[in-house]
Amino acid sequence: MNDRPAVATSGKRRPPPLRARPILASTALALLAGCASLAPEYEQPVAPVPQSYASTVGASVGASTPGREDLPPWRDYFTDPLLQRLIETALGNNRDLRVAALRVEEARAAFQIQRADQFPGLGLGAQGARARVPGDLNYYGQSVVGGEYRAEVGLSSWELDLWGRIRNLKDAALQQWLATDAGRQAVELALIVQVADGYLGLRELDERVAIARRTVDLRAESYRIFQRRQEVGSTSRLDLTQVQTLLTQAQALLAQLERARASQYHALAQLVGADPGPLPARAPFDEDMVLAALQPGLPSDLLLRRPDLIAAEHRLRAAHANIGAARAAFFPRIALTGSWGTASAELDGLFDSGSRAWTFLPTLSLPIFDAGRRRANLELSEVRRDIAVAQYEKSIQTAFREVADALAARHWLAEQLKVQTVARQALAERSRLAQLRYDNGSATYLEVLDAQRNLLDAEQQLVQVRRALLSSQVALYGALGGGPGQRSGGAEAGLSTHSQRASDIP
Repeated sequence: MNDRPAVATSGKRRPPPLRARPILASTALALLAGCASLAPEYEQPVAPVPQSYASTVGASVGASTPGREDLPPWRDYFTDPLLQRLIETALGNNRDLRVAALRVEEARAAFQIQRADQFPGLGLGAQGARARVPGDLNYYGQSVVGGEYRAEVGLSSWELDLWGRIRNLKDAALQQWLATDAGRQAVELALIVQVADGYLGLRELDERVAIARRTVDLRAESYRIFQRRQEVGSTSRLDLTQVQTLLTQAQALLAQLERARASQYHALAQLVGADPGPLPARAPFDEDMVLAALQPGLPSDLLLRRPDLIAAEHRLRAAHANIGAARAAFFPRIALTGSWGTASAELDGLFDSGSRAWTFLPTLSLPIFDAGRRRANLELSEVRRDIAVAQYEKSIQTAFREVADALAARHWLAEQLKVQTVARQALAERSRLAQLRYDNGSATYLEVLDAQRNLLDAEQQLVQVRRALLSSQVALYGALGGGPGQRSGGAEAGLSTHSQRASDIP
């Protein structure tokens, strides 16, 4: 049976007891915490670039507005199995990417530290002390031995965030975390582009080395034949030295290309973070080897695609939040400190009846004079916001230029390749005719020498132009921000989801 009196039902509520009113007041203040924010309202700056790319690089440029999903993932864009293996290895082993991933973890931890300031800290403490006070230092004139023992749960100094200072600092830390994660994605995209371009460079040098070796073999055979002719007196010493000149030029070019190939291989190994291993022999690569055509869309699409622009915008948002925290410093700070527990002069009476003890200590502070520190801090935050705006706009301009340059390179290198192909065919025919004229005695070997030298140069240049065209496709893929990542496994695999997880944190 419940012996308590029934509650009256007259429609009027019984007022809370006096001892409960401080608790209710504190609760009301806590509910107000974080309700105000003095940060300026964020507005995305207008992109300081034209509305579309130059029409000279293709009539379809800027005709559509694809989203990020319209760009293929790198595995679908780079279809060469060996290149895919190299990129996968680089994503797992590259030290720069590993450092970028650890930077994300560092920023996440910093955000969690800042976020913890929004909540009160509770702690359990106990202490005991005994002391002897001489008689001439106390009221009784006799020495006294006393003690104090306490056990309590305490509330540390918890700031009521009435003006949003702590919340703005937390938002700034969150934006820095998201910016760091976007920076990691930018490093990953740059690594993919660098590995692909390094692989194309290696393939180019392989092709040029093969041409140079074939040329050395042919000219070595010609030199052997001319030596026999000169020995039997059917040709002059001058012709022999001209043939030898062609051979030494080809040998010098081969040595130069072999050195360049070794350097390119070592650079690729550093990017990959491991020994790429022996690369299998491949058929000569051409402009159709890679890569699907890409539609760049409008310049505004870069704001959603490019990780570096996303990172710059997050840093700009962080600068806005820091302004709010600097403004809140001009208003009073209210902090709550309290404890509840038990206290006694003797240890065995610590938990006796009547030993309950509590403290409640609200504090309010507002500096009156700080020599302009808070004003300077606000000005510093505003200047840093303006710097972030300028850096954001510069990043947009840089991204626009990179896309425009890649589009122009793709267009004009394709035209140059057509011209270079025709030039190579013409020089091959010229070399054949010059050799016929020499064999029939209608021309000197100097004409053959010049024709073969020009043919070798044209063959080398054709391979270089093909590689440059492929590299422009790779550069365009990177400049547009790449496709969605498909990395799986590894310690960094879950970092790309930090942005979504962080947005759910209060």
